[in-house]
Amino acid sequence: MVRDRAYHAWVDRLGETIRRRAAELGLSQAELAAKAGVHVRQIRRYEKSEQQPVLSVAAKLAEAHELSLDELAGVPHDPLGGRWWTARRVTVDGRAFVVAGEVTIRREKDALKIEGRGWRGELRIWNQTTLTGWYAGDDGQGTMFFLLTDEAAAGRWVGTNAQK
Repeated sequence: MVRDRAYHAWVDRLGETIRRRAAELGLSQAELAAKAGVHVRQIRRYEKSEQQPVLSVAAKLAEAHELSLDELAGVPHDPLGGRWWTARRVTVDGRAFVVAGEVTIRREKDALKIEGRGWRGELRIWNQTTLTGWYAGDDGQGTMFFLLTDEAAAGRWVGTNAQK
């Protein structure tokens, strides 16, 4: 009985997520059905929590909703994952500038996979307070060290700068 309640609560969350996120993105049921490769009646069943999608359809629904499978399923969000902003100091012709850029972070167990414009990297999490790792990209490579606070990761990037 408890298992049935938990299952139905999960299916209800899934249906609500599909409905809410489609509305946020302005997707009609027909557009969503086309992206997921199912009939529009099936989308209605998912939204009403009458059925749950098979994994292959759930993956397509997650992509159409611009969500991870975890987010689509209502799994709690990882505060380290998602879109973040980075800033770094660069020197051009003797003048210092701060360059900001968006990165995407995806958590895989104790590792954070990072991708930004023209570079990628990986950070390892130590004791939930320290991040160490590497980066490589179009304009150099190096190491990273950060300490986590409640709202930010503060630290240093140290590396080489590719001269072109």
